[in-house]
Amino acid sequence: MTQIPMASVIQEHIEITPGVCGGKPRIAGHRIKVQDIAIWYEDMGLSPDEIVYHHPSITLADVYAALAYYHDCRQQIRQQIREDEALARSIQEQTPSLLQKKLRNRNV
Repeated sequence: MTQIPMASVIQEHIEITPGVCGGKPRIAGHRIKVQDIAIWYEDMGLSPDEIVYHHPSITLADVYAALAYYHDCRQQIRQQIREDEALARSIQEQTPSLLQKKLRNRNV
């Protein structure tokens, strides 16, 4: 049996392409980022099987490769998650809710 180096296995499942998903590591051929897999697994408590169930275009091997990549680069990916959350908060603060605006105008 020929042994395949682990790096080759991860490279088969994970890719980084400038201009795609902000150049962040993602499942090869998809727009699902490694940080998405990490959030679903760690923060939301989904199992790898549940992740595949909700995203049937990826494989269980893709999920495990993403988790392996995440654990190898945990600090960097967690920093990216924090930066994305801060950007989302900033945009949310600068963009008033149309629904809230309508409700306020309704009560005036």
